[in-house]
Amino acid sequence: MRCFFHLVNGHETILDDTGVEVPDLETAKAEAQKAISELQQEYDGVIDDWIGWRLDIVCPEGTLLYSFLLSKSLH
Repeated sequence: MRCFFHLVNGHETILDDTGVEVPDLETAKAEAQKAISELQQEYDGVIDDWIGWRLDIVCPEGTLLYSFLLSKSLH
């Protein structure tokens, strides 16, 4: 299954137009957590800018499969 990881807040959306191919939702969640960890490392733990943002895992049809709040995930 192909999943896309979109970054979303109340005003903006940063779309993932590539996505990743994964066997199931649990693997997609693990990949999302890895992406969140990379964001944390890239921004050296500065999370104030991520308050209100979330990472949505969606299928190709746009259905929301799972969502991570970044302000909580980056702690």
